Amino acid sequence: RVAAILGTAAVVLLATSVYAQAPNFAGKWTVDAEKTAAANPAAQGGGRGGGRGGGMGGDMTITQDAKQLIISRMVQENEIKTTYNLDGSESKNMTMGRQGGAGMEQVSKAKWDGAKLVITTTTAIGEQTIVYSLDGAWLVRATTNPGREGGPATTTSTYFKKAA
Repeated sequence: RVAAILGTAAVVLLATSVYAQAPNFAGKWTVDAEKTAAANPAAQGGGRGGGRGGGMGGDMTITQDAKQLIISRMVQENEIKTTYNLDGSESKNMTMGRQGGAGMEQVSKAKWDGAKLVITTTTAIGEQTIVYSLDGAWLVRATTNPGREGGPATTTSTYFKKAA
């Protein structure tokens, strides 16, 4: 009985310490166009760049707790919310379709890799990986989309936190 109690306490302490080490991405974020352009020179020169949906983004609001990370952004006058479970279990979200209607379902899994949050999403066109991390006060989002013309393409967007 004592071993069971100690084992349970160890699991709770381990889970608490893992979450305590995870960064908190919560806040209202605005893309830094200059830093983002500098990080993606191929996109500036007419190269492949990031492909569909991977490059510059607009403002986004992130809420985060121990269980979920929710990203809200405005796309063509529609609020798009994506929810990711932080325990590694599947999250299902809908993409935006044409004229702002519902698109297709996408399935994602989020996991912590040290101080980085790695989100892998399966779509009809392949697998996309988004990695969120903090670089000082900056939020960095590196998006790797399924490849066209020979391989996957990665773009990086850098955000600053808006004043409250």
